[in-house]
Amino acid sequence: MSHLFELALVCREADVEIVSDALMEIDALAVSVEDADADTDAERALFGEPGMPAPKAGWARSVVKALFPSEPEATEAATLILAQDWAADVHVQAIQAVPEQDWVRLTQSQFAPVEITPEFWIVPSWHEAPPQAKRVMRLDPGLAFGTGTHPTTRMCLRWMATRAAASQAWPRVLDYGCGSGILGIGAALHGAGAIDAVDIDPAAVTSSRDNATANGVTLNVGLPELAQGEYPLVIANILAQPLKLLAPLLCAHVAPGGHLILAGILSRQADELKAAYAPWLALDVTDEEDGWILMTAKRAA
Repeated sequence: MSHLFELALVCREADVEIVSDALMEIDALAVSVEDADADTDAERALFGEPGMPAPKAGWARSVVKALFPSEPEATEAATLILAQDWAADVHVQAIQAVPEQDWVRLTQSQFAPVEITPEFWIVPSWHEAPPQAKRVMRLDPGLAFGTGTHPTTRMCLRWMATRAAASQAWPRVLDYGCGSGILGIGAALHGAGAIDAVDIDPAAVTSSRDNATANGVTLNVGLPELAQGEYPLVIANILAQPLKLLAPLLCAHVAPGGHLILAGILSRQADELKAAYAPWLALDVTDEEDGWILMTAKRAA
């Protein structure tokens, strides 16, 4: 039987939400939260009286558990999270193998079509597309995955969907950190020309190729060195820390008159991202959803 790997992180109640969001953004297959003090004298009920709102979002000491396809990915996720400036009180409890059940079939029922705009939807292969959908992306949950249900992904796709007509379709697009290929596929469905989709993870490269084929579009997928020259549209949906480090590289890829789209950023990180990119481009917050923001910049023509 093949195994998945579970990363268990202990954190304060105040950090549960940000840790959970970050794990989903790093493409965890599933995330759950438990009381770190269960079965001890410090255990306490989380839920209030019947019919009353739950008093807290997490326990005083919570364990956030996330599933990953492999041990290296679980380890990398732990490393990424512990490197964040907000993670001083987050600790690794365990990384361990868990038997893989047919989790895709178990979770299929949870994946309904996702509305990006009233006319553009992401629809699993086992669902009918809604009648009002004029553009449909077919995407099933796989092991390297962005499902389009996360706010950061939705905001990037919404930005493209609402501006594609005005752009006369971008002749070249760079999707940096492509994951499942969802943003590159979204660009292709909206008429973009040559799309370079790059990721440091070989599993993401394979997943992006498969998903592009399933949608009848062509992506030029590979490792980051594939990105060459300037692009009218550069998109990076990663996390704040790597985005700050990538500032000079990403800005160098934006063509005159071109747009830079950044996501994976929490609203309170806006100022530090603006500062990191200020030597090259002026970032603005152009969308916000569930505490996540979309930051965009346009290079002068």
